[in-house]
Amino acid sequence: MIMDVTAPQPRLAERNRPLEQLLDESERQWWQQALERLRQSPDANTAALLSSQCKRHLRDRAVPGAEGWSAIELARALLLAHVVGLHHAVARPALLEQLFQFGDDQEKVALLKALDDLDSEGGCLELALLAGRTSNPQVFAALALDTPYASRHYPERAFHQLVLKALGMGLDAARVIGLAQRQGLALNQLALDLMDEQLAAGRPVSPSLPRLIAFGLLSPPQRERLKGLYQQQRLPTEWRDHLAGN
Repeated sequence: MIMDVTAPQPRLAERNRPLEQLLDESERQWWQQALERLRQSPDANTAALLSSQCKRHLRDRAVPGAEGWSAIELARALLLAHVVGLHHAVARPALLEQLFQFGDDQEKVALLKALDDLDSEGGCLELALLAGRTSNPQVFAALALDTPYASRHYPERAFHQLVLKALGMGLDAARVIGLAQRQGLALNQLALDLMDEQLAAGRPVSPSLPRLIAFGLLSPPQRERLKGLYQQQRLPTEWRDHLAGN
């Protein structure tokens, strides 16, 4: 069922104006033609074709007023929002899965960064879980960092695995939205297990690993062991404030 809804999702729509203000005349002309073509043919093939053309018609640079987005990335996300908005909600997960499979890594990044806007109800959970298996740090970061999608829709175990993989890739756990609300005994144990693995292998302990831990829920032996490791200078200085008073 096709719906006569041509506007992108609200939060993405707010970024459309900064993008258009950034474009020069030839870029803006192509962009308007692309959106019109998508309105006329709102299908995955057209969206994928236009997405691939972005890098030929747009110069890639940061977009003032749309922090964290480059011009090509944002244009691709807005194309996705337009085509998604032209379809009934029931059809959207399959459409996004098809576009994800079509896309190269940079197109996957754009889709995943926008996924919480494109799928606020969590209908693309299976797609997100599939994307989380990637070995590409950029693609994984687009799913795991600076977006609430995983926190809103992932079951506990999957969220824990996502966070641990982020640390394993050297990413900053502070950028995992909703992490504090997911802390608990299970994540405490996983974080301490990861710490032990890193120490046993002679690797540095991830600086942001304490963000996984609910320090108030640690057992007395766990707290004492962490204090001992810190006193032995086996833990980064970031642990000091977390251990003070415990």
